[in-house]
Amino acid sequence: MAALAFGGLLLLGGRSGDLLGRRRIFIFGILLFSAASLIGGFATTQAWLLAARAAQGIGGAFAAPTALSLVAVTFPEGRERNRAMGVYAAMSVAGGAVGLIAGGLLTTYASWRWVLFVNVPIGIAVALAAPRVLGESARRRGRFDLPGAVTGTLGLAALVYGLSNAATSQNGVSHWGDTKVVGSLVAAVVLLAAFVVIEGRSRHALVPFRVLRDRNRSGAYVIMLCLGTAMFGMFFFLTLFVQQVWGYSPLRSGVAYLPFVAMIMLASGSASQLVPRIGARPLMLAGSAIGTGGMFWLSRVNEHSTYAGGLLGPMMVTAFGFGLLFVPISLVALSKVREEDTGVASSLLNTGQQVGGSIGLAILGTVAWSAFATNLHSHSAAAAQAVNSGHPLTKAQQVAAQTQIAHHALAYGFSHGYLVSAGIALLALVITVLTIRVTREDLSGVNPMSAGA
Repeated sequence: MAALAFGGLLLLGGRSGDLLGRRRIFIFGILLFSAASLIGGFATTQAWLLAARAAQGIGGAFAAPTALSLVAVTFPEGRERNRAMGVYAAMSVAGGAVGLIAGGLLTTYASWRWVLFVNVPIGIAVALAAPRVLGESARRRGRFDLPGAVTGTLGLAALVYGLSNAATSQNGVSHWGDTKVVGSLVAAVVLLAAFVVIEGRSRHALVPFRVLRDRNRSGAYVIMLCLGTAMFGMFFFLTLFVQQVWGYSPLRSGVAYLPFVAMIMLASGSASQLVPRIGARPLMLAGSAIGTGGMFWLSRVNEHSTYAGGLLGPMMVTAFGFGLLFVPISLVALSKVREEDTGVASSLLNTGQQVGGSIGLAILGTVAWSAFATNLHSHSAAAAQAVNSGHPLTKAQQVAAQTQIAHHALAYGFSHGYLVSAGIALLALVITVLTIRVTREDLSGVNPMSAGA
C-alpha cells in the first residue's frame, strides 16, 4: 500500500511544492509520514496497518520530490550543485543502509512495530530543523490541474498495482492473465492516455510538456526508469537468494549489503567531483557499461558460491557502475529547468525510479520464477525416476535431495533474472548514447560563450 500511494502521488507532490512552497510541502510530507508510522506501530488489525502504510506512502510522495527540488533551487548550477547532489545521493544510500541494518536488529531483538516507531523521532527532528536550514520558495499563482491530478494519480497507482501483482509466484504460475492484473493495466493505459490529453490542453498542467521537450532531460528520466528496473529487481532477488539458499538472517542480509552501499556512496561522491572536469555524459556511459558488466557477473552466482568468493566482487562492480549514474542523471534532469518547474521535474525523476521498480519486479519476477519452476520440475522428475529405477533413499536423504534441488532451481531462476537486469542496464547505455548531448559547460553554471571570451 505504501508503494502504491507513493508511486501514484509523486507527480502531485512535486507540483504542490512548486505552487504552495517547497519547504512547507516537505515538512507536511515528513510529519504525515511520521504520524502514519506512529499509528501503524499501534496497529492491531490488517486493515489498520494497511491504512497507515498508505498514509506513509502519501507522506513520502510529498516529501521526496520536494527534497530534491529544494537542492536544485538552493544551490546554483555548477560546482555547488554538483557537490550538493553528491551529498544528497550519498545520504539517500546511507539512509537505506541504516534502514536495512536497523530493520534487521529491530525485528530480531525487539518487534516489527519498532520498525515503524523509529521513524517518529527522526521525522520530528527533521521537521523541526527544516525551517532553520531550508529556505522557503515563494507561493506561485495558479491552480491545481484537478482532472490531470486525478487521472495521473489513479493511472500511476493502477500501473504500479498491476505490475506489482503480475510477477509469477514461486510455483511458476503466471499472474499476467489474472483479472485484477489485466484490469489494472488496462485501466492504467486508459487513465494515462487521458492524462496526456488533459495535460496537452490544460493551462495549469500538472506536468507541463515544456519540461519534457528537452531531449537530455527526457533521456535522463528514461535512464532512471531503467536504473530503477535493474536495481529493484537485483535487491529483491538477492535478498531472497541469501536468505533462502544461504540461510542468512535479516540482520546478516543487511550487513552483507554494507560494501554495496559504501561503494555506491564512494562512486556518487567521485561523480560529483568528476562532472565539472569531464561532464555528465562520459560518467553515464561508463556507469551504465560497468553496471551491465556487474549484473552479468552477478548472474554467475550459484548455490555453491561464497559471499567473499562469488558475491562480493560482482556486487561491488555493480554498485560502482550504478553509483556513477545517480548524480549525473539528477543534474541532467534538473539542468536549465525553470525555477517554477523544479518540483515537477524532480517528481518525474522519482516517478521513473518507482515505476521502474514495479516494472523490474514484474518482468524479472516472471523470468526468474518461470525458470525456477522449469528447472525444479525437470530435476524433481529426474530424481523421482532415479528412485523408481531401484535406488531407494532414506527419508533424510530424500529431504536433503529435495532441498538441494530447490536451492539449485532458485539460483538458476535468479540467474536468469540478473541476465535480464544486465540487458536493462545495457539498454540504459544505448539510451545514453542516443539522447544525452549535454556538455560539461551546460552543468558548470558558466555561459560557454562568455567563458571563451
